[in-house]
Amino acid sequence: MATLEARSAAVAPGVVSIAEAQAGTGVTTHIADRGPSHKVGGTMIRVIPAPGATPTCTYQIEVSADGTTWGNATYADWATPNTDVSTTFVLTTAVIARKILKHPANWRYVRVTMSANTNVTNTIDVWFNDGRDFIP
Repeated sequence: MATLEARSAAVAPGVVSIAEAQAGTGVTTHIADRGPSHKVGGTMIRVIPAPGATPTCTYQIEVSADGTTWGNATYADWATPNTDVSTTFVLTTAVIARKILKHPANWRYVRVTMSANTNVTNTIDVWFNDGRDFIP
């Protein structure tokens, strides 16, 4: 497992892929590191599922201050940015999911844990921005 820097540079957001065509259950192949500054900026997780027959997959976004101790992230769906949750979400179609990570607590690292995966291959990206707009 590699730790990939997801820091923004100039106007462009930092984007890293933490899972590329990953099937099965468990944590993403990589984790994203937003840096030691813990700046309050924008962080988004984009899940691109490639479903097969009768697909379903459950996702838990997790954050950590030290890369060792993980907890559930607080996030909102792209369509409802003011509704915060920290629960799992489920995808059963090829719809791309965009989740906005909230920053109520200091964290540096982010990953996604997949469970109950039936016939879904996932690509998951982390977008980090220091406050400028990003378009996923």
